[in-house]
Amino acid sequence: MKSFYDFNRDNPQERQLRNSLYPELAKFHIALQEELGEEEYLTFYCAEKEAVKRFAPIFNQPTSTWASAAY
Repeated sequence: MKSFYDFNRDNPQERQLRNSLYPELAKFHIALQEELGEEEYLTFYCAEKEAVKRFAPIFNQPTSTWASAAY
C-alpha cells in the first residue's frame, strides 16, 4: 500500500485518493500548510517523506522473509 507521501500532490485525482485513504493525516497537513509558510511546510513535508522512505523496507517485507530470517 502506498504511504501518504507516495502520492503525487500535484495530481488532483491522486490527491483525492490520498485524502480518502488518509483523512486524518490529510486534515493535519491542510492545517499545517495554513499555519506555516510555504517554504517551512515544504521543508517539513520533504523531511517526513524521507523519514517514511527510510522505514518503508521494514514495513513492506513479506511475512515469509521475516519467518525465514528467524531460523
